[in-house]
Parts: sequence; C-alpha cells; structure tokens
Amino acid sequence: MIKIITVSILAFALIACEKTKPEWEFMPDMYSSTHFKAQKEDLNSKDGAAARVPPAGTIPRGFQPYHFAANEGDKAGRTLINPLVRTKQVLERGQKVFNTYCIVCHGAKGDGQGSVVPPYPRPPTLLSDKIQKWPDGHIFHVITRGQNLMPSYAVQVAPEDRWAVAHYIRALQRAANPQPEDLPASGDQKK
Repeated sequence: MIKIITVSILAFALIACEKTKPEWEFMPDMYSSTHFKAQKEDLNSKDGAAARVPPAGTIPRGFQPYHFAANEGDKAGRTLINPLVRTKQVLERGQKVFNTYCIVCHGAKGDGQGSVVPPYPRPPTLLSDKIQKWPDGHIFHVITRGQNLMPSYAVQVAPEDRWAVAHYIRALQRAANPQPEDLPASGDQKK
C-alpha cells in the first residue's frame, strides 16, 4: 500500500512538473500583438488603411536597385561594365537566353527577322553599326528597361544572363562581319 501511495505521489508530482505555459513572458506584446489583414481598415491610421507604405529608401531583401531611367541608355553604357569574361560557357548561356527570349523578334542571326515580325513592326537589327558601337552596358540597359516597342525583360532575365546575352550579341555581330584575323589563312583551310 505504501508503494502505491509513493508511486501515485511521484506520478502526480511529475504531472505537475509539466509546463504548458511559461511562468514569465518576455515582451508579451510582441507575441500577442494587434494585427490587421492587409486589405482591412485601421481606424487609427491617417488614411484608414491597414497596409503601410514602406519608409523611403527601403528595398526588399535580395533586390539590387537599378539606378538608370529608361531614357538613360548612353549613361548606362558609359557607367556599366560587363563583369563576365567571354568564355565558351558564358556564350552558351547567352545563346540559350537569347534563343528563349530574343529570337522571336530579333531572329536567330540578330537581323530582326524573327518569327513574330510579319504582324508586328520589325525590330532593329542587332548587326547595325549603331548597335555595334554601343558598349555592353547599353545593351544590358535596353534588356533591363526596354526601348521603344521592346518591353523590359528585367523580370524574366537575371542580371548575369543579361550580360551573357550582351556577349552573345557580340558573337553574332562578329559572325556577320568577320575580320581578317577571323578567317583562316589560305594554307590552313581543310580540304
């Protein structure tokens, strides 16, 4: 009988030791704060809306601000420098992105003969002297902000891929206008 009483007291003691609620909460207002659904009213705010405008100068995590307006292509071209080294992997990545997003308007050769050209206006050829003189930063800017009828591709194409596309466009330009050093010497040609 004493064993049963001892075991019962011990069991009740163990049950009493189990805590489901802490004795003391540090900053309970943060744990059980007043909250609002985003589209509901807040009678205590100036405009009556529960959604708050972020303070000036804040940016989302992982977001890199782009400081050039749509009409500042020349300024972006002078300021932005292509951080990628032209390698086979970079050109292959640029070709893949170009063939995904750019080929439908600009064509496989970059000559503006894409598959959607007949019903839509013909885009400028990427092989023109004007675009060949653009720095890579200007090409990056046009992909980022868009130009004329071309929309911005900043959401679809990551910044690193935009630089790779700039390298690929240079390769298309070089293929359309080969230089003497690109051509094999007369004795080097395969038969």
